Amino acid sequence: MRLIDRYLLRQLLGPTLLATAALTAVALLSQSLSGLDLIVNQRQSAIVFLRITLLYMPQLINMILPIALFVAALVALNRLHTEQEIVVCFAGGMSRWRVISPAMRLASVVALLALILNLWVQPSAFRALRAELFQVRTDLASSMVREGEFTEPVPGLTVYAQSVDGKGNLRNLFIHQLKADGSDTTYMANQGRIAQRNNTAVLILRDGSTQEFSRDGVLNYLTFNEYPFELKSLSAGEELVHYKPSDRYLHELFFPDLQQDWERRNRVSMLAEGHARLATPLYNIAFMAMALTAILGGGFSRLGYGRRIATVGAAAAVVRILGFVVQAQCEQDAWLNILQYALPIGATVVALRGVFRQRVSRFIDIQKRPARIAPAAA
Repeated sequence: MRLIDRYLLRQLLGPTLLATAALTAVALLSQSLSGLDLIVNQRQSAIVFLRITLLYMPQLINMILPIALFVAALVALNRLHTEQEIVVCFAGGMSRWRVISPAMRLASVVALLALILNLWVQPSAFRALRAELFQVRTDLASSMVREGEFTEPVPGLTVYAQSVDGKGNLRNLFIHQLKADGSDTTYMANQGRIAQRNNTAVLILRDGSTQEFSRDGVLNYLTFNEYPFELKSLSAGEELVHYKPSDRYLHELFFPDLQQDWERRNRVSMLAEGHARLATPLYNIAFMAMALTAILGGGFSRLGYGRRIATVGAAAAVVRILGFVVQAQCEQDAWLNILQYALPIGATVVALRGVFRQRVSRFIDIQKRPARIAPAAA
């Protein structure tokens, strides 16, 4: 790579990394705010919250990369063109392709990284995320008890706890259980804690009492120092983690197991997800080409290129929104998947055509020659 190519690439790489980091931080903040339910309602630790937030990042980064590349290219190219550095490159004999090739190479590398994220990193992260969410959802302490609220985790069972501390200790417990034979039992305890005994989840009640009315109307009252209340009816048991299309690898999306009822019914949506994994990296190249045409698709102007940038920016937003619409429609009609590729490729072709349509001047323009001064009369 020649010196001028390396210089142009450095001018683009710095803003790209900065824009990616800034947009990723914004996306991370947005995702963390939406995940506060894990701490507030599910009473999970900060480590679980952070792990779940980070596992969302591969998909978020893939959505951010084209936007970051577009914004960074506009900033870098606008500065280079306004300061006439690109004009000097043309005046030095560089072709238009030679000037834009560092930007297109950078976009191709970013597209390759996005493809790797789509094919391997995202499915792996989302599988770990699904397993983490499954553990949160089946966490007995969080699903059974809400601090200061009466809850009904399963039919016939009502639970109340006045307070729950950070270690999972329950204070001033009230449990009412309606049994299958028609009898009902009430448990009251000063404190309790969920534990494992003989591979079975139990709620250890301490310093409490039980009151049970039999079908004959006889009241049985019993006090205890410690009582193990079994939670078999609440345990996940044989429930399995279900992987959505976003959690599956490419071969699982294109070649589903048709013996499975869910995969047979969702074959078209899985096919749409598979094609989206392959097509979405192309938006990085398309957005770079659109940024190039915003700056290089017209004549040089010292006043800037605000109007062209605004027009191309709106066009880029429309292209990406259409991409989401097409992907959604592909979940209904499999033949529309060709549009997932046609849209970014078409945007790239149109943008590059706008770049090369502009005539290249190899000399710095001079608006007017100075008027010739008539010789003074002798």
